Amino acid sequence: MNAAQRPLPTPVGSPHFAYRDGVLHAEGVSVAELADRLGTPLYVYSRAALRAAYGAYQQAVGSRNVLVCYGMKANSNLAVLREFARLGAGFDIVSEGELQRVLAVGGDPGKVVFSGVGKQAYEMRAALEAGVKCFNVESVAELHRLSDVATAMGRRAPVSLRVNPDVDPRTHPYISTGLKENKFGIAIAEAPQAYRTAASLPGLDVVGVDCHIGSQITEVSPYLDALDKLLDLLDTLAAEGVTIRHLDLGGGLGIRYSDETPLSPSLLLDAVFERLRTRGYGDRQIVMEPGRSLVGNAGVLVTQVEYLKPTEVKNFVVVDAAMNDLIRPTLYEAYHGVLAVAPRSDEPSALYDVVGPVCESGDWLARDRELAVRQGDYLAIESAGAYGMVMASNYNTRPRAAEVMVDGDRFHVVRGRETVAQLLALESTVE
Repeated sequence: MNAAQRPLPTPVGSPHFAYRDGVLHAEGVSVAELADRLGTPLYVYSRAALRAAYGAYQQAVGSRNVLVCYGMKANSNLAVLREFARLGAGFDIVSEGELQRVLAVGGDPGKVVFSGVGKQAYEMRAALEAGVKCFNVESVAELHRLSDVATAMGRRAPVSLRVNPDVDPRTHPYISTGLKENKFGIAIAEAPQAYRTAASLPGLDVVGVDCHIGSQITEVSPYLDALDKLLDLLDTLAAEGVTIRHLDLGGGLGIRYSDETPLSPSLLLDAVFERLRTRGYGDRQIVMEPGRSLVGNAGVLVTQVEYLKPTEVKNFVVVDAAMNDLIRPTLYEAYHGVLAVAPRSDEPSALYDVVGPVCESGDWLARDRELAVRQGDYLAIESAGAYGMVMASNYNTRPRAAEVMVDGDRFHVVRGRETVAQLLALESTVE
């Protein structure tokens, strides 16, 4: 195709990232101007996209008894958390640090579920003092520790056992969490005895059952397969006099990275409540823990082209973002769309690998992408709102990127760019 006839690409996932006058915009703000003013690498989030994603869950819930707890490990920036707290969300946490973030933005601890396989005693104490809704317990050993901690405090800890249903979510093995070989949860066959143990311990109050089978799921059937096993467990527990007040189905709804068709919250909840109704559990509260589906398509990572490097077998675009900024491609071989922030009509396109400056062959952000670029151009790595900045590191003594939230035609820096001086400040030498 002649370069002058090349159409503008269509951003994936969110209408809040779109081209205006030939330049990519986040809502009403030019991404190029953000990069010029704030530098790169730069994470850019759309506040409207966050609201729209949460609104899809609110619409799906309607008047049904559902608590949506944002799985904040996907993106724990305070501005993101504050937005969801304002909208009425609860939070799914996996550390005491995440609990402190929830409290810092005014989140309701009574809407917090505490997940994770390795909770320490000090974390349990902090969560009990804050008054969290529930601990999602993942082993019998954890039941005993939590009971000891709660008893010493003169309290009873509300618990839900995370049950591993051995259901294949048909996703990447690193983000599959509900199979027998995964580290998470208690095997479904062992769950009745674990509940008997929980009910016998003085510091525990059994309130729920929890299940999370994985992430980036685009079909209803794995959820229903898991739900059927949970409901069989509820039948067994009811026969023993153990009443379960809520079912936590976890998160895992996928987003669009390329050509996926995401599963809508409405489709999932309609199917779940129909199954609950037919099994006689329609009065139970449902807890959901969406993460990626709330923030993934609400953010991009902006990076600048440092060099074009053609070789005999590959063409490389060397950019200033790297695997320390966005590790998903090298960790999961994950696909992220790559957009020219200001697409060129005066440059022929070529097939490139987009790579960073980190001293690793695994330092790549995209492979075999057709791009028309020059040195100094800006690129936007799409669908980077989830598991981007939260997984960033300082490898190669690289300061982490800044984060900015766009709100209409305004923007707010919600995390400043780190400096090398800050990285060195916590270290010292030995004389």
